Amino acid sequence: MEEIVVCERVTKTYHSNHLAVKALEQVNLRIGRGEFTTLAGPSGSGKTTLLNMIGGLDQPSSGTVTLEGARIDQSSSAELADYRLRHVGFVFQAYNLIPVLSARENIEFVMELQGVSADERRALSDEILQDVGLSEMANRRPAELSGGQQQRVAVARAIVSRPAIVLADEPTANLDSTTSKELIELMISLNHKREITFLISTHDPVVIQLAPRQITLRDGTIVGDESA
Repeated sequence: MEEIVVCERVTKTYHSNHLAVKALEQVNLRIGRGEFTTLAGPSGSGKTTLLNMIGGLDQPSSGTVTLEGARIDQSSSAELADYRLRHVGFVFQAYNLIPVLSARENIEFVMELQGVSADERRALSDEILQDVGLSEMANRRPAELSGGQQQRVAVARAIVSRPAIVLADEPTANLDSTTSKELIELMISLNHKREITFLISTHDPVVIQLAPRQITLRDGTIVGDESA
């Protein structure tokens, strides 16, 4: 399997009040194209920090991060912004939809920034709305959607332009257990249908149980890596 993400000896140290706190320490991680993987562990274990390294939202204190063969750990702010726009899809705990835009317009927003034509944006957004079961909700704004529906829009927005990887940070934290299971099953279905790579941080046992590969972090280090 082609390796799409490679982290080698990644360490991240934060400094606060003259104290050094290691959020990650000597982390080695390889993610293959098309994998569906969870990062599990208690609060403070380093899950979000590791996602931020891979997503170009932060840079390691030492070590290397590579996506599709390109080093991003020493990129400039402008290079990282372009990298995030064109290669990474994000799904956040709080949905992060634009309230004044419809579901379709939220999905099209990133593509508009990428310079995709209006006709192609419309075609792709209609296709992905059908995939996530929200075709009839295309013109509704976020306030008119349930939490589960909003997160489906967020997932659709993240994958519509076929990024190299989708990073999801606690995507089910604001959802009930039934809706959480339905969302993860949808993401697994999209992973299979579109061959999109997913990496999800979570402490939700429902999510962990459904994932084909489960990585466990504790105190900034990987302590488990299991495949179903």
